[in-house]
Amino acid sequence: MERPTDAVPRSAAVLGAGTMGRGIAQVCAAAGLEVRLQDLDPAQVERALEAVEADLRKGVEKGKLDEATARETFERIQGATGLEAAARGVELVVEAVPERLEPKREVLAAAEAVAAPGALLASNTSSLSIGAIAEALADPSRFLGLHFFNPVPRMPLLEIVVGPATADAARGRALALAAALGKEPIVVRDSPGFATSRLGVALGLEAIRMVEEGVASPEDVDKAMELGYRHPMGPLRLTDLVGLDVRLGIAEHLARELGPRFEPPELLRRMVAEGRLGRKSGRGFYEWPE
Repeated sequence: MERPTDAVPRSAAVLGAGTMGRGIAQVCAAAGLEVRLQDLDPAQVERALEAVEADLRKGVEKGKLDEATARETFERIQGATGLEAAARGVELVVEAVPERLEPKREVLAAAEAVAAPGALLASNTSSLSIGAIAEALADPSRFLGLHFFNPVPRMPLLEIVVGPATADAARGRALALAAALGKEPIVVRDSPGFATSRLGVALGLEAIRMVEEGVASPEDVDKAMELGYRHPMGPLRLTDLVGLDVRLGIAEHLARELGPRFEPPELLRRMVAEGRLGRKSGRGFYEWPE
């Protein structure tokens, strides 16, 4: 008997065990899915599992989780290095590899070939075209964007990006999944930067220009948005957390697609060239001691 088309998947493969991938794996496991977290680098898989375990342990210490729930969540996640083995037979595939078109196409096409018939296929891309990624798939009707936000277990938003070939059934399944994961969804059409990256990058780039022009310090620019507009975090501290190299790549993509208003400031290019990438390098607009 076929499962209802709006049924929440029972199993998932998350392809890419970086910060976003491990967060997606954690929320899927917390919702009861059996998860395979895959990365070609065994050390990256091990670090991701350790990070998930540490985050769950912190939840127990803060009284947000009981020990049994934390243990059961962690036990639902299996690490893997082989892509085909990870994706074989699963009902949901979420790609979370670096923000480049060809690698995303490659891993999704390989996963599509071995996933369960009718599996929901998704990319966590924050800016690349869902339609362009879908060109590598045999059945693009069940593919869409599931754009999560960092840190995934705590950020409530899930941006569902509907591509030109995405079927209504896939959209419905994504909405059902969002509810199961405890996320608040928005649905947007496939457009450069979608809704969130387009708005977030515009604000971040203008904040960088203000520092570049000596209008105010990074701390004061951030404080203006935090206290004046109730943003939980200023745009420059957020840029440090996202990674200046990531923000530069998205800005360059949006500049190509939408025009010069997204042209990256010279300060951003210089900081990336100097290796000042934000928290992951220890220094960006702020210092990030280990």
